[in-house]
Amino acid sequence: MKTLLKNATLLPEYGFESRPVSVLVEDRRIVSITETPLLETEGITETVDCKGNLLIPAFYNIHCHAAMTLFRGYGEDLPLQRWLEERIFPAEEKLTHRSVLVATRLAVAEMLRNGIASFSDMYMFEDAVAEAVLETGIKANLSRSFVSFDPTMDIQKDSRFAEFLSLANQYRNADDGRIAVDLSLHAEYTNVPRVCRDVAEYAKTNGYGIQLHLSETEKEHLECIGRHGKTPTEFFASHGVLDVPVTAAHCVWASEGDIALLAEKGVSVAHNPVSNLKLGSGVMPLRKMLDAGVNVGLGTDGVASNNRLDLLREMQTAAILHKGVSRDPAITVAADMLSLATRNGALAQGREDSGEVREGFRADLVLIDRSSLHNMPSYDDYAMLAYSADRSDVLFTMVDGRILYRNGAYTSIDEERLRFESREVFAHYFD
Repeated sequence: MKTLLKNATLLPEYGFESRPVSVLVEDRRIVSITETPLLETEGITETVDCKGNLLIPAFYNIHCHAAMTLFRGYGEDLPLQRWLEERIFPAEEKLTHRSVLVATRLAVAEMLRNGIASFSDMYMFEDAVAEAVLETGIKANLSRSFVSFDPTMDIQKDSRFAEFLSLANQYRNADDGRIAVDLSLHAEYTNVPRVCRDVAEYAKTNGYGIQLHLSETEKEHLECIGRHGKTPTEFFASHGVLDVPVTAAHCVWASEGDIALLAEKGVSVAHNPVSNLKLGSGVMPLRKMLDAGVNVGLGTDGVASNNRLDLLREMQTAAILHKGVSRDPAITVAADMLSLATRNGALAQGREDSGEVREGFRADLVLIDRSSLHNMPSYDDYAMLAYSADRSDVLFTMVDGRILYRNGAYTSIDEERLRFESREVFAHYFD
């Protein structure tokens, strides 16, 4: 299958100085980018006229709990621990394969609508999440979280480990790597040292990455120091967890020593500004992370604490939030923000050939409407993306060379059926 994207505008970093280009996609990859118009008779299956609009890499959401669409608006205006203990943990006890499947389909539809090509998921019933990913065409790094409170627990005998093995055996690298499988430790405060060591050793021996929550709240951070004499970052490092590829979500309360350790260990950090603000957790030290050389991407978290799966909003929140906190308007620069949502996120997921509009790269692409009234005039496309663009400006989302969303319609999702199934699940879930 060949798709020709003609009359597209690329960002200045690609060297075409805003001149219209033709981007040829074959199967999953970008095979050519040229100013010379290509003939539509050269075996091209479909031609899309981009009409001068901005073609950018798709977004990578590197921290998400997709099926929490089920809890959108359910636990509002509470701090994290009360939100978890009074609302979310009890509700999650009622989850089923069916409810997670439908809730994930809803999440995927929202993400595709918003230009997201891939997400990192940390949840339960991940086989249902994998099913939704395969049928819809999106990409994902899937992980089943470990939670442990018994210091003698053997992960080989734990049901969560059995779920992980089943997921890995069935879905690891499925559909040419569209699905990746990671291990996951929910957090320091929900795991004992032995399990952290065993998970780290299994990951290192078998080539898995790890997803985890890290220093999300001041309470979590200080209580870990009280329990172990170490910060959560130091705790995980001491048990070998940071010796494999890790994506650490939040890191709001990471100390300067923690930041240096994250950089030294090559940890990717998921910045979740909207969720952290909504739960009153604080603001991650983004500038310090970037200056230290930490790979920082963006995450939405789950919609129960966000309430949207909108990475453009995360990027724009990050772009202005740190200016206000630091009282320095130059602490974040528009031209640097897009990489957090694109290339950095792809690298965090281990997708080395993704996150840029380059020949040979995976064709994960988004077309942004430059002619929207709120985007005119666009003197600087980076500034447009960082400060004025809206999710409504996403004209299409392409994942691995397939257009999955275009001009208000899905190519892999029956929207009316999804609405019906979602209402059915929601109605029964809270009976």
